[in-house]
Amino acid sequence: MLIGQAGAPPAQDLIKDVTTDTFMADVMEASRETPIIVDFWAPWCGPCKQLTPALEKLVKQYGGKVKLVKINVDENQELAMQFRVQSIPAVYGFKDGRPVDGFMGALPENQLKQFIERLTGGGGSPIDEALTEAEAMLQAGEKDDALALYQEVLDQDPANVKALAGVMRTYLALGQEQVARDLLAKLPDQVKNAAEIASVRATLELQDQAAGSNAAEIQGLEAKIAADPKDMQARLDLAMARFGAGDKQQAIDDLLEMVRKDRKWNDEAARKQLVKFFEAFGPTDPMTRDGRRKLSAILFS
Repeated sequence: MLIGQAGAPPAQDLIKDVTTDTFMADVMEASRETPIIVDFWAPWCGPCKQLTPALEKLVKQYGGKVKLVKINVDENQELAMQFRVQSIPAVYGFKDGRPVDGFMGALPENQLKQFIERLTGGGGSPIDEALTEAEAMLQAGEKDDALALYQEVLDQDPANVKALAGVMRTYLALGQEQVARDLLAKLPDQVKNAAEIASVRATLELQDQAAGSNAAEIQGLEAKIAADPKDMQARLDLAMARFGAGDKQQAIDDLLEMVRKDRKWNDEAARKQLVKFFEAFGPTDPMTRDGRRKLSAILFS
């Protein structure tokens, strides 16, 4: 479905080197049909070696909605002077035969995407659309379809963090926890620190903490707390047991009550456990938003 992008231009038509002689046709005229990103660079430019591959990657992801031309300033000094390029990398966005946006220096990927979105009028890339659809499938319980779509994204972009996290979350939903653990273990450290991957890691750690929870254990802990309401360890154990049994909301409420009663107990263990819950659920989960709001109200009351 995606991102095979039937009808999308081949990569060589999306990205090309342009000279002063071909600039009029490949940029000015071509931008009347498709927005064009113009990347002024040079072989000796360190930041260019970071920016240009990032632009190439994103342009390919947008599947023909935008194109990239690269101009070597050493070989096209007249063109660089015409656009008053004083330092590189320098990037311009062309649309309808004229420059409409631009920036200098290497930017992070999220800012590059914002630049492309302004240039294309929004709507995201086909990969962004596929990730949104895969997430919707997963939330709807269509696990096999979600996994297939996440895998399709990775076929196009093997380092896509959202797709990597999506694959692992789907395996967890399918009950294939060990597969998710194996995938996580193989990721490089810089990827493991991404928020999406950290959420998966937190989920696995919570599952380890709550392993073996059952109704009898919960009942025993409830009785223990009834006998001694100040037993904070029993309260923490009860929250984790309820989490392991699938009662996530009650587990959050238990921890919030612990923070309310004694926020500093055991080096703020209840608050830290809540933070791990929120990390595992993700920032957009309603339980995360509601739980963070309640936690803030307690901490700042």
